[in-house]
Amino acid sequence: MSTSNELPQTVTTAAFYAQAAIAFGVSLATAIVGILYLPLDPWQRGFLAITLLFLTSSTFTLAKVVRDRQEQTTVRARLDEARMDKIMADHDPFNRVA
Repeated sequence: MSTSNELPQTVTTAAFYAQAAIAFGVSLATAIVGILYLPLDPWQRGFLAITLLFLTSSTFTLAKVVRDRQEQTTVRARLDEARMDKIMADHDPFNRVA
């Protein structure tokens, strides 16, 4: 159900999605290979591996936070929030419908 208040969704193209996924995979793989082939002690290698794991997980978290913040600022989200605020303000929980 579409109303005139809704903005069109921006669609990510398949090529852009593939490029982003391939770039992420290649960069992660090369970092792992680099850690494995560096002349380091096992504890140093482990430290770098944990650092890479933390960097990867925090990158996904940052991307989600940026996306969520952008979605909150869209007109549609603000309109939906205003509608909910109006419904909640007009609702009287002590008024029984019989």
